[in-house]
Amino acid sequence: MKKLLLKISLLSLLAFSIAGNSPALLAQTTNKAPAEQKEGGEKKARPIPFHGTLTAVDKGVKTISVGERVFQVTSETKIFKGEKTPATLDQGVIGAPVTGTYKKGEAGKLMAYTIHFSAKTEEKSAEKQKDKP
Repeated sequence: MKKLLLKISLLSLLAFSIAGNSPALLAQTTNKAPAEQKEGGEKKARPIPFHGTLTAVDKGVKTISVGERVFQVTSETKIFKGEKTPATLDQGVIGAPVTGTYKKGEAGKLMAYTIHFSAKTEEKSAEKQKDKP
């Protein structure tokens, strides 16, 4: 009789523990990881916007300067000029407005993710040349 009562108690306890934990287990398995997390639980860096005046372009080391900040251009950097896609570093005009996004890389480097050179400066210079006799 004691063995039967012990077995019933153990089975009841087992059933109760499974039933009590199943919502928590289901909640853990059905939740999706946030889009900003990598597979290892590490957070991905979101691109940070920047804007300003282009102060320098160094094609040799592939960098642009916007104000005091220097952005490293990589093979993955997407460069645009006006409506054209893709553009190159050669199309950047010193003193022209530039916008884009960057991510912080190793050793605090600012890695350009996107660069948008302004097309308005070319339009203005073309208009000035037309106005000259």
